[in-house]
Amino acid sequence: MNWDRIEGNWKQLTGKAKEQWGKLTDGDMAIIAGRRDQLIGKIQERYGIAKDEAEKQIDDWSVRVDDDATERPTPHV
Repeated sequence: MNWDRIEGNWKQLTGKAKEQWGKLTDGDMAIIAGRRDQLIGKIQERYGIAKDEAEKQIDDWSVRVDDDATERPTPHV
């Protein structure tokens, strides 16, 4: 998923992010506010992993989020 879309839909995606990274708190989510660099830093901090590993996890997660979004049928108006 395009990161601009993730940032724009962050409030809707925080649940999915917390499913992926359960150590992130609601406060972390508010600080992150959809910013990729903040998410990388918080994942590094909470999980004690390197930046490149955090980036890989985020890239994998964003693909899954995009796949989930495209699998849902578009609601009819």
